[in-house]
Amino acid sequence: SPVSQLPTLDSTNETTAHSDAGSELEETEVKGKRKRGRPGRPPSANKKPRKSPGDKSRSEPGTRGIGRGRANGHPQQNGEGGDPVTLFEVVKLGKSAMQSVVDDWIESYKQDRDIALLDLINFFIQCSGCRGTVRIEMFRNMQNAEIIRKMTEEFDEDSGDYPLTMPGPQWKKFRSNFCEFIGVLIRQCQYSIIYDEYMMDTVISLLTGLSDSQVRAFRHTSTLAAMKLMTALVNVALNLSIHQDNTQRQYEAERNKMIGKRANERLELLLQKRKELQENQDEIENMMNSIFKGIFVHRYRDAIAEIRAVCIEEIGVWMKMYSDAFLNDSYLKYVGWTLHDRQGEVRLKCLKALQSLYTNRELFPKLELFTNRFKDRIVSMTLDKEYDVAVEAIRLVTLILHGSEEALSNEDCENVYHLVYSAHRPVAVAAGEFLHKKDPPESLSRSYGQYSPTIRRCGRRRPPVHRLQEVLTAKERKTQIDDRNKLTEHFIIALPMLLSKYSADAEKVANLLQIPQYFDLEIYSTGRMEKHLDALLKQIKFVVEKHVESDVLEACSKTYSILCSEEYTIQNRVDIAHSQLIDEFVDRFNHSVEDLLQEGEEADDDDIYNVLSTLKRLTSFHNAHDLTKWDLFSNCYRLLRTGIEHGAMPEQIVVQALQCSHYSILWQLVKITEGSPSKEDLLVLRKTVKSFLAVCQQCLSNVNTPVKEQAFMLLCDLLMIFSHQLMTGGREGLQPLVFNPDSGLQSELLSFVMDHVFIDQDDENQSMEGDEEDEANKIEALHKRRNLLAAFSKLIIYDIVDMHAAADIFKHYMKYYNDYGDIIKETLSKTRQIDKIQCAKTLILSLQQLFNELVQEQGPNLDRTSAHVSGIKELARRFALTFGLDQIKTREAVATLHKDGIEFAFKYQNQKGQEYPPPNLAFLEVLSEFSSKLLRQDKKTVHSYLEKFLTEQMMERREDVWLPLISYRNSLVTGGEDDRMSVNSGSSSSKASSVRNKKGRPPLHKKRVEDESLEGSWLNRNDTIQTPGALQTPQLTSTVLRENTRQMGEQIQEHESEHGSEQDFLHNPQMQISWLGQQKLEDLNRKDRTGMNYMKGRSGVRHAFPHLVGNWSCFEQGVGLDDLLRSLPTLIFYDSMLPHPHPPPRPRLRSHSHDSILTLEVDSILQRRAIKPVPVTYQSTGFYSMYFLVPKKGGWRLILD
Repeated sequence: SPVSQLPTLDSTNETTAHSDAGSELEETEVKGKRKRGRPGRPPSANKKPRKSPGDKSRSEPGTRGIGRGRANGHPQQNGEGGDPVTLFEVVKLGKSAMQSVVDDWIESYKQDRDIALLDLINFFIQCSGCRGTVRIEMFRNMQNAEIIRKMTEEFDEDSGDYPLTMPGPQWKKFRSNFCEFIGVLIRQCQYSIIYDEYMMDTVISLLTGLSDSQVRAFRHTSTLAAMKLMTALVNVALNLSIHQDNTQRQYEAERNKMIGKRANERLELLLQKRKELQENQDEIENMMNSIFKGIFVHRYRDAIAEIRAVCIEEIGVWMKMYSDAFLNDSYLKYVGWTLHDRQGEVRLKCLKALQSLYTNRELFPKLELFTNRFKDRIVSMTLDKEYDVAVEAIRLVTLILHGSEEALSNEDCENVYHLVYSAHRPVAVAAGEFLHKKDPPESLSRSYGQYSPTIRRCGRRRPPVHRLQEVLTAKERKTQIDDRNKLTEHFIIALPMLLSKYSADAEKVANLLQIPQYFDLEIYSTGRMEKHLDALLKQIKFVVEKHVESDVLEACSKTYSILCSEEYTIQNRVDIAHSQLIDEFVDRFNHSVEDLLQEGEEADDDDIYNVLSTLKRLTSFHNAHDLTKWDLFSNCYRLLRTGIEHGAMPEQIVVQALQCSHYSILWQLVKITEGSPSKEDLLVLRKTVKSFLAVCQQCLSNVNTPVKEQAFMLLCDLLMIFSHQLMTGGREGLQPLVFNPDSGLQSELLSFVMDHVFIDQDDENQSMEGDEEDEANKIEALHKRRNLLAAFSKLIIYDIVDMHAAADIFKHYMKYYNDYGDIIKETLSKTRQIDKIQCAKTLILSLQQLFNELVQEQGPNLDRTSAHVSGIKELARRFALTFGLDQIKTREAVATLHKDGIEFAFKYQNQKGQEYPPPNLAFLEVLSEFSSKLLRQDKKTVHSYLEKFLTEQMMERREDVWLPLISYRNSLVTGGEDDRMSVNSGSSSSKASSVRNKKGRPPLHKKRVEDESLEGSWLNRNDTIQTPGALQTPQLTSTVLRENTRQMGEQIQEHESEHGSEQDFLHNPQMQISWLGQQKLEDLNRKDRTGMNYMKGRSGVRHAFPHLVGNWSCFEQGVGLDDLLRSLPTLIFYDSMLPHPHPPPRPRLRSHSHDSILTLEVDSILQRRAIKPVPVTYQSTGFYSMYFLVPKKGGWRLILD
């Protein structure tokens, strides 16, 4: 047959990606030369030598023909009946019982084993999707390698699919039938045929050769067949082992009989049977060894994940089925190595294989070494990126824990505990099952911290925040509701008893009190369980009276708040119990306060403890409950005033009194905002807030750090709440409650931040009690400082504190970047959004502060190479980066920054004289870091402003002390030349643009126009395109003379410039003229005067243009170029000696689009500032040049003559 194109081959058959390869457990495998027949095993000495298929005589084929299946498993049926004629077709259709199919094949094998084997060989070839068929002469005369090469040539190269990978239920069933056929074949042949040293040798040799093919279909199909063949042989070996054991027992029993009762013939028969069984066992083991070493050892590392998965799946079956032979380190190591496989499918097969082993606790002793070796890897797989793998890994860890609790360390268990928080529900459920195995439900009270996520998941009405995208099915919702009901019914009864049992343990009580928030509280009423509610309330009251820990008290307060929900019928019962509890503690608090104040400095510890303990309880409840009717603020305020005036109040009482007063004010504000307050109510609350703010401000100078920190946080919070934003949303009536901090309070808040936030860790450690501070305390202290900084930064962002206060924060950006970099950066970003210019002033102020600090430390003669100077420059570089890439948006802000920097540099004169540099001159080197953020034209403006501070002597100095000035001037001069083009430069530029356009590249000026004109670009200006309609007279422009300021003001109504462009800063009357605009105006006035003087001295030159018109060819059909030129917009160029004709008449154009295109281009050039509008007073003079279109491929080309 003709040789077809070879199919696509896998470049690599094996992969060595397992990280454990080469370890001490691995055996060296050498794949020897493969031949037809069973590899590596000579024929048995007591049996006849078998004849190889190639040299033995074969009977001629009988009447039964060998059918040839079509490619990829499509059957070729015979002509009339349509019945399948090959094993492949029979197995694929699956209409016959597999045992009948195998029995027919065995019968055929008994009649002519060559023909039957040929049919079996073609079965494996066709199951691989190969078009070819092995013929009898090929079987007789060719080696396996030659046959496989021939079949490879006849493979279907048009499709990558083959029966094992083809989609659809038919092919899924085929895989099952394929595996079943192999298993039934071995089972039916296990008593005779498999021992004839012919059939099995031929099949194993063929499958070994196919498994080494580069064709994926051959490799995959033969590997699956070999693994299923191996599984069937393992089953045969297991049966033989059982028979051997039975025979041995019978033999021993018979031999142990007395000589007179012993049957010698039976002994001989049993001995012969045992010998035959042993021979058969050896045969089977040799076959299994050939398959394992010839196929498995190579294919478990195959490049194809499906092939690796098949190998691992089957080795798990062998170890479970015949553990005595396979469950040892020689086979387990392959599963352990493959746990590191790249593909989740293979890792999943490994875990499931191991699960089947760990399920049997009797196998644990054999798995001990494997567990110790690969336990860490299995635990780490609970965090696998594939959720299915992670779930199975957790289940495997659960089985390991169930078999031996000592196998897993506490750290291993904690890694699984955290997975109950997983966003993937199956992972969380599997982790919950692990917890259930680790700690049974009856010990829940001892480890609620571990079980709380599971309880939350059962009782949650909605999925967690990070799982909101997950839509629960109806079945999942029903399961969740059922779980919640079961949890409620169980803990309604058990929780009061648990609280009573563990009431002395604060941690356990705090955890247990989290459970009621997940109850279905309606069950108290519907289930008639009010007595259990009373028991719960009683236990909660007992807990509140017994504990003063904040966690416990907050848990009790939250539980009362949940139980008091108005949507449940139990609300009244709970509210009465809650009110009675508060009444009792308020009465106790009032009496204890009176006693403490009367005792004064003579108060003992009992008086202090009574006030502190009751105040802690009331503060915790005031957080979640409105207790304003008990007027806790009055006594708290008395305690605070007494502490300020006499200074003898314990710091813990002050902290709690501040917090309780804060809650009281917030609840009063809630009442006012939700109701219709009178003016008197507003004034009362304002008086309360004002007095409390004054107390907090005084507490900032307290000697105790906790008091100062608490006062600072409450000040920041209250200033935020009672700021101008309180009136938003239609609440203008709350204006009397608005408080604006005065400069003194702002200064105190800023000083507190400087003293308590921007401090070194070592300084803080020295100020804290104790010699050493562990890592957890360091993290907690840093978290507290971050909260302090964030609280003050919010006041800046919301315009409550002046923005210039942020300078003291910004200057620490680099030094404390690791601790507060994110907070400072966000503050900088928000302040820039509020006011770009003021933010720029704040940035330069922060740099000036650092510079002044450095001058005070080192003196005026700074070492420019020192680390401190480099640090300031690096901070300036970071600040410059925050301005971004859009120079138009930050144009005025950057210019203002340079202005302030220049003024600071020349603020003071050197006392030695003007020939010496100013003391702050070195600051210009810092300022130069921002020069790259200036536009080219703005660099010139800033440079002009700089020159106002310079004398001629300064400009000529080149000593080292003047290097900052030199470098700063160079940074402004670089790229700062005026980009306005003359007539010649404009013409050459146009030509260059045309050349570039011909090459297909965009002209450079377009990018500049896009960068400098955003919202106001001509693309968005509809007023410039008016078609159809009367043509508008375009603006006359000039490239030589600029109009003066007054004349420009007259023209502003006729020409709109782009937003953010130079025209905005120069001409826009609606815009307050900024510093940059003022500098531009001064510069223009100066140049106007110079230009007028220049014009007066020019000599005259006459030039004639009309005679050139006739030499142009016709521009458009029916329109002469001379007519067209006269109809287009014109540009005027000033020269005092040129003729001054009026503009030529403008006849109508053939197309209005031409006029629109020209008008747009004029606007574009105006925006680029290559030309300027001609003042009205000069429009009747000068020389006019034509601006017109010429055709080009795909459009028009603009020409300025």
